[in-house]
Amino acid sequence: MGLFFDDPLFEEFAVSFALALASHGGPELGEVQVTCAGVVDGDDESWYRGWSATGDRLLQAGNASAEGGHSVSARESYLRASMCYSAAWHPLFGAPVDPRLLEAFGRQRAAFDKAAALMEPPGEQLTIGFEGAEMPAYLFRAPGTDALRPLLVATSGYDSTIYEGFFGQAVPALRRGYHCLLFDGPGQGAVLFEQGIPIRADWESVVRVVIDAVVDLEGIDPDRIALTGWSLAGHLALRAASGERRLAACVADPGLLSIGSGMVSRLRAAGVPEDLIARYPAIPDGVLVPIAEAIHADRAQRWAIEQRGFWVHGVSSLAEYLHAIAPFDLDDRVAAIACPTAITAAENDPLARTAKQVYGALRGKKVLLRFQSSEGAGDHCEMRNRSLLDQRVFDWLDAVL
Repeated sequence: MGLFFDDPLFEEFAVSFALALASHGGPELGEVQVTCAGVVDGDDESWYRGWSATGDRLLQAGNASAEGGHSVSARESYLRASMCYSAAWHPLFGAPVDPRLLEAFGRQRAAFDKAAALMEPPGEQLTIGFEGAEMPAYLFRAPGTDALRPLLVATSGYDSTIYEGFFGQAVPALRRGYHCLLFDGPGQGAVLFEQGIPIRADWESVVRVVIDAVVDLEGIDPDRIALTGWSLAGHLALRAASGERRLAACVADPGLLSIGSGMVSRLRAAGVPEDLIARYPAIPDGVLVPIAEAIHADRAQRWAIEQRGFWVHGVSSLAEYLHAIAPFDLDDRVAAIACPTAITAAENDPLARTAKQVYGALRGKKVLLRFQSSEGAGDHCEMRNRSLLDQRVFDWLDAVL
């Protein structure tokens, strides 16, 4: 039994996309509790209705505050609404696109845009063109002096978007006097949901275009640009740092060497002989059939691989997925990272299993930041104690920059 649900998917979303970010402006504990109490455990439609209703209520409260000239109250309510809509669409991830996902995502974006307009200074919306994609981005400037400030560029993960990234990345950056640029690239957010463009491995090409778009803007110190990424973006940020030389620092949360390493472990656990694993990703279809059936039978794995993985990579079978994720491997690129790099490793985060390996392969200035369950920070991306992560990561960034 989890904090709110027996269903592992609902429990993960309730914690990661709601409760965990309360200290950063997300929904309050009471809002999470009352919403979860009204959701039928394991029922996606009930989940969608419950979180959408909470989002609607918070949006209406924000509108009322805005009409009364209470901009801070309105902004805070809009932000909490945005996260509720995010929670609403997450179980619906996958192709073909569920119209409920698009509806909730549209409401999330609208609520967030209302909040961003009320920030001090207001967030600046950008659209960055990249090889046929229109990548949405937001530049948030730290309040105060007009002096040059460092810029933190934040890249999203497998299923997070710029709107969740604001809470996890921009809020702690702005509190510490950093400007923050959030963007969604191929396979992320609106680029995937509305433009249908899958993810790509060469994230240095994506980040290069993103930095080009902002490096000359007023107030940004071109010599103090750092890149951070959480979840899968821990891998993407490292890949970008291996090819983009304008980065003054990189944070990988966690240090994920490859997507395929987890699948190889799964193949071994399923009893696939080593001679066949040596042929990875070209595993015979007959070998993959029972593994694919096992994935489909497990709700959490079905969501992670069939719904999310297949859609993000633009494939429709496990065999295609194995081939699609093969290029997401840093074995031959980690040593090329020249900027100071922070690698996080949470005790119970499966994506952090390769963090020590990544850290060992780095040749420049580096730090391995370990997080333990005894600190309340041992889970994936330290989601149950993001404040501790913020403290350690930004103390390191402050020293580096």
